[in-house]
Amino acid sequence: MKKKDFVTLIMSVVGGIPFALGMCMALLPEWNLLKEGIVIGAVGIVILLAMALVRRKMSGKPMIVFNAKAIATTLYGIFATAVFGVGMCMVTAFEMMVPGIIVGMIGIILLICLIPIIKGLK
Repeated sequence: MKKKDFVTLIMSVVGGIPFALGMCMALLPEWNLLKEGIVIGAVGIVILLAMALVRRKMSGKPMIVFNAKAIATTLYGIFATAVFGVGMCMVTAFEMMVPGIIVGMIGIILLICLIPIIKGLK
């Protein structure tokens, strides 16, 4: 295992656990820990963002790239994730099972389309 992969693995776990726990704390009303969950989730997000920057640095790439493709890909990823999230909300919160599943599947397809956008087709 390469050093950058090991560092990514460790930082992903260290950032993913507080993010997931914070999400549970914030979103489960039985726990009554909204503010604390937001803080712990934010700490997890900061660690995960630092992990992405550290991995790019260890790969010899620039920390942040601002070009039209990077911005368009980021906006597309946000849109695809939002479509997927709307489908999940339709199923869980609004009890619209069939339309929510359809919207969620469209979101999954949009997210899968990110692979050829980022990696390209060969």
